[in-house]
Amino acid sequence: MSRPSSWNRREVMQLGLAAGAWAAWPGPSSRASERVTSSSQAAEERLVLFQGDSITDAGRDRQRRGGNDPRAFGFGYAFLAGAAMLAALPDKGLRVYNRGVSGNKVPDLDRRWEPDALNMKPDILSILIGVNDIWHKLGGNYDGTVEQYEQGFVALLARTREALPEVQLVVCEPFVLRCGAVTDKWFPEFDQRRASARRVAEQAGAKWVPFQSVFDVAIKQAPPEYWAGDGVHPSMAGHALMAQTWLETVDPFAG
Repeated sequence: MSRPSSWNRREVMQLGLAAGAWAAWPGPSSRASERVTSSSQAAEERLVLFQGDSITDAGRDRQRRGGNDPRAFGFGYAFLAGAAMLAALPDKGLRVYNRGVSGNKVPDLDRRWEPDALNMKPDILSILIGVNDIWHKLGGNYDGTVEQYEQGFVALLARTREALPEVQLVVCEPFVLRCGAVTDKWFPEFDQRRASARRVAEQAGAKWVPFQSVFDVAIKQAPPEYWAGDGVHPSMAGHALMAQTWLETVDPFAG
């Protein structure tokens, strides 16, 4: 199946409707999902792994570890993007996983990176991390600096490149919208952290998914609360916009 040259509003709506119906289905048991995954492996299979914090976690069932399992994905952009890839590429043996964990910062990723990323040997590894590194600091529960965020992120991706030299890295831009929990005290430090994430992506040769840039355009069409009620966690519309942006940037349908 060929990928459309661009995603229009109707296609995004269809994606959301299909995903909503799938999310309402109880799905196979986790054991059955593992069996389906192992029995459908193909020589050209590709493993796609989404990593990050609560925005990626999106309420997933962490007891379910199988690939291509809707209950293991939560309700967010990773689910929507994964569903679109699986629907468009049924003959490619894709296995798509979500290992986002709510509340995570860069040091938390580092602590669980071996089992939750490197040992899985993904072909595409997408990472969205950064909002908790400042949010927890503002709340007095963390004292990490911008420099520590960047250094830790650089080290994490260098470690990944060393273990998985052929992996396609994807770094997603941390984002916030000025509403809810996001006040003036987030700035200018949050923008400094976004700039750090972009430098990390460039240094690692990773694809850069411009989430903040896309939301900056979106709030000209609807208020920030429409896209993320608390300024951090996306709404249904926000997750759909993220999935669309991720798919257009990473372009897993190419070739």
